[in-house]
Amino acid sequence: MSTPQPSAGGRYRGAVDLSITPDTSEIANGDGMGPDPDDANIGPTGRPRRHIPEPAVLDAHGPASVLAMCNQKGGVGKTTSTINLGAALAEYGRKVLLVDFDPQGALSVGLGVQPHQLEQTIYNVIMERSAELRDVIRSTSVAGMDLLPSNIDLSAAEVQLVAEVGREQTLERALRPVRAEYDFVLIDCQPSLGLLTVNALAAAHGVMIPLECEFFSLRGVALLIDTIEKVRERLNPDLEISGILATMFDPRTLHSREVMSRVVDAFGDIVFDSVINRTVRFPETTVAGEPITRWAPRSSGSKAYRSLAREVIAR
Repeated sequence: MSTPQPSAGGRYRGAVDLSITPDTSEIANGDGMGPDPDDANIGPTGRPRRHIPEPAVLDAHGPASVLAMCNQKGGVGKTTSTINLGAALAEYGRKVLLVDFDPQGALSVGLGVQPHQLEQTIYNVIMERSAELRDVIRSTSVAGMDLLPSNIDLSAAEVQLVAEVGREQTLERALRPVRAEYDFVLIDCQPSLGLLTVNALAAAHGVMIPLECEFFSLRGVALLIDTIEKVRERLNPDLEISGILATMFDPRTLHSREVMSRVVDAFGDIVFDSVINRTVRFPETTVAGEPITRWAPRSSGSKAYRSLAREVIAR
């Protein structure tokens, strides 16, 4: 396997080979496959568990660290992770702005907002000079967490921005007035590598890549990293890969465990220790319009996202 070499700030160079080996007989027999279930010191990534301290209490807020939740494959947990990570960060006293940058408006729906009823969205902010960002931002049911909503109108922006000067930095300019007021801005990207996603990467300090523990999710990672590298070289030299988050992990299946092993081999410490397991709780929260930290605060999903929040703050 050709393994990418990390450089400063989690930057990767070289080819990424994340193929799955057809012959898994040795793995199936337990020879070096994943963590030992009887060893409490080994996490689901197969590495020793690292101590992440409780986040310090803040005396003041801002300026925000902007993180883009990005993966061009749909259904890998981008929106779920944006909502629940944001809620967990807010629990730790961080002021958070969630940006719905997907024309499907799934992030807005997941927080109980009906996109088709919105008079103004992020589309108006980036395309109309008269629209005020603070007038569009909405509070959520989570104290300290706000939402910049979206709906299908945003799909028109991808076409309209093509003729704009500095089209790749439109979102960065739009967010600039409120960055000093928040500790984290989390951007939920659409499942593509088009102009909207490039805007999110150009506005961000870091990229979080939710990666479903399934073979087809691995295939697009190299393409995504190549896009991140191009944005870094041409638009945003400060952009880094903040971390890769394993989602929809099922420790009972050989396939999930092998995918996890392959990702950890390729990316090392850039893979978060926190892992999001499959659970029926997440679909429930979408219907309820609540993050899992409020809907099922004692569930394993809530604990996983609180653990992730601690890692994000520590990083």
